Amino acid sequence: MRTVLRTAVVLVAMAVAVVLLRAVVVQTVQIGSDSMAPTLRRGDTAVLDKITLRVRDPRRADLVAFRSPQDGQLTVKRVVGVAGDVVELRDAVLYVNGARADEPQVDLVADDATWFGPVTVPAGTVFLMGDNRADSIDSRAYGAVPVDEVVGRALG
Repeated sequence: MRTVLRTAVVLVAMAVAVVLLRAVVVQTVQIGSDSMAPTLRRGDTAVLDKITLRVRDPRRADLVAFRSPQDGQLTVKRVVGVAGDVVELRDAVLYVNGARADEPQVDLVADDATWFGPVTVPAGTVFLMGDNRADSIDSRAYGAVPVDEVVGRALG
């Protein structure tokens, strides 16, 4: 009887640990579109680090997960601007504060002739875009996302 009780206690403790781990430390998210291709493709799974962004704000180039303002789905995008930054696209090339951003993951040929901005990122928010700019609904459509709505940092 003691062995059964001990096994039950261990199983319950493991289940509680898994629930706490997922709620506080790490979570997975299924990628539902090609908006982050080639970095992440539809059907890929990304692991979310939920600790780092409790210690620091998101930084430019971070991949982050948040609830999409359009449908509430957990979504992954890239931070291209933080509070105070001026963000714009000129012929598909990202400029932040007037300087061309280094984005080797973005296919400028596929996304030719895209223009946006300039916009200034409001305090307490981040400006998010998909790497596949031609197939991404992002901050260009729904605006900057409040930092407190970012769930975690995606570790592709």
